[in-house]
Amino acid sequence: MYRLTQIHQRIDERLRLEARKARPDGLEVLRLAALKARAKTALAVLTGRTVVPA
Repeated sequence: MYRLTQIHQRIDERLRLEARKARPDGLEVLRLAALKARAKTALAVLTGRTVVPA
């Protein structure tokens, strides 16, 4: 679970860095957002929580 939390945090940081660029790559932002959602869902499954889609 700790490793999954680290992965989620790294994806979040990369997503924020990409979004701050003068010309962010839209496909990269979408890819990172999807990866972040997958990590969040996996964390929720491990902790037994339900995930409410945003």
